[in-house]
Amino acid sequence: MLRHTAARSRRGKMAAPGQPGEAAAFARRIDPAREPGLSPEQRRLMAQVEYAQRQRVLQRRLRSRNVLLALGIGAVTFGIYGYTFYSVSQEKFLDELEQEAEAARARARARAEGAAS
Repeated sequence: MLRHTAARSRRGKMAAPGQPGEAAAFARRIDPAREPGLSPEQRRLMAQVEYAQRQRVLQRRLRSRNVLLALGIGAVTFGIYGYTFYSVSQEKFLDELEQEAEAARARARARAEGAAS
């Protein structure tokens, strides 16, 4: 029971800077060219890892741009498609041609009946 309460009280506390449990010590930035304890192989490996990380960030950025571009192109395409259907449904041109053709047929029938009688 005593161990359990001691662990619980330590859980929420962070170590003060300079103490062994400091969280930011592993994330400090260094300049590989000026760091005296690095071998050329370690410098090359660090440069290779940094390059790979830059490429991942670039790919992520390009992927998001490509998604936005695809959504934009899709929206424009569906907008044109919808407008085309809307405008075609509003057209009366073919209906008017059909009415004129029906009237011409009726006149032709009337002439044919008048000539036959």
